[in-house]
Amino acid sequence: MKDLEDRIERAKDGLLEELRDFLRMPSVSASSEDPEGFRACAEWVREKLEAAGAQAEIMETAGHPVVYAEVGSGEKTLLLYGHYDVQPPDPLELWKTEPFEPTVRDGTLYARGVADDKGDVMARIQALRLYTERHGEPPFRLKFLIEGEEEVGSPNLDAFVRENSDRLTADACLWEGSLRDRTGRPEVYCGTKGLAYVELRAKGPDHDLHSMFGGLAPNPAWRLVGALRTIKDERGEITLDGLHELADPPSESDLAALEAIPFDESSLKASWGVESFDRDLTGVDALREYLLAPTANIAGIQSGYTGEGSKTIVPSEAFVKLDFRLVSGQSPDAVVKLLREHLDRRGFTDVEVVDLHGVEAAKTPVDSPVVEQAVAAWDDVGREAVVYPTIGGSGPTALFATGLGIPTVMTGAVANIDSRIHSPNESVRLDDYFETLAYFVRFFERFGR
Repeated sequence: MKDLEDRIERAKDGLLEELRDFLRMPSVSASSEDPEGFRACAEWVREKLEAAGAQAEIMETAGHPVVYAEVGSGEKTLLLYGHYDVQPPDPLELWKTEPFEPTVRDGTLYARGVADDKGDVMARIQALRLYTERHGEPPFRLKFLIEGEEEVGSPNLDAFVRENSDRLTADACLWEGSLRDRTGRPEVYCGTKGLAYVELRAKGPDHDLHSMFGGLAPNPAWRLVGALRTIKDERGEITLDGLHELADPPSESDLAALEAIPFDESSLKASWGVESFDRDLTGVDALREYLLAPTANIAGIQSGYTGEGSKTIVPSEAFVKLDFRLVSGQSPDAVVKLLREHLDRRGFTDVEVVDLHGVEAAKTPVDSPVVEQAVAAWDDVGREAVVYPTIGGSGPTALFATGLGIPTVMTGAVANIDSRIHSPNESVRLDDYFETLAYFVRFFERFGR
């Protein structure tokens, strides 16, 4: 352990400057202003992978290219997923320093993308270099897939994975990095929730009417309110027919993992500015709802006049956007079908259901070998990891975990709970970065045994 720490300590300046070079590239996937600059970033990543000993290439998609690399040989295969694109830096006036000029203050590195996901990508590439310098080529196949469109929903990743499924086979996959909690403990995530994102639309008169006709003219806003009340009751419980029956029940290992998660309810409520959780949930019940249960969330409602002052009308149309976070067993397509049938049975055949976006849930058992290796590698660097059976968010993890059947976990923890991911002044602590670099070296060593 000491030898690895010493090697990283001696190389810190160069490792940090390499990371800063990566962060200076404004690879904002939401913008199409500099496609050549974006490709230059992908080429830079490819060159770094080759310098670390891998065979790397740029692979085209309908959007930004994927950087793919392989190194090593053996019976086992490990796939690493990451992304080199970043969020827009706006609003610029809230940054204390330039977002694409990485700046160190008080042991913390500030830059757009340092926590999501360039810090994690760079730590893995540098870890490969440190590993091969000491051990030579890995006694297993190590694959890198680093895409450039994660921050805009990975619109071309599904097609890429399907077209290259033979090349992407693996025994385990490390997704992009996790977080550290406020005590510094790294977290290991074993899954992501699915997502069904829909819009409900209701129509009234073919134009807005004076509200003196409010007792006669059908009001689409009230119509939507009625439809929504059938999806959740007054206690906040989801009442969508058949939704809970689709869900795979949590395992005993999942429930045991919940008991081991340190859950600071007071801090979380204070950070949100609320006095209680929905339905007054507390303790393990709140954690179970957050991690292992589906949700039905109103993301936005629009109808009629909402400007300053008064305008008395019956609106002609109303819209509501709903997102359902789903657990294993609840396919987004099946949930949208359930929603349509549920509304029809209650007389809301006139309310249109528009399917906007769907993502499958992904789940790796908490007692699987890759999770055990992830936790053990944290032990190797002197950290006790916290294992989450899944997280509340969604992502394309299911393309690998479900579609390709690869046990997939999120681990790495370059970032922390206060890293301001997607916000101005995004940051990571340098001590966390270098410790995570050591962690990936230890993970590679364990995987190769």
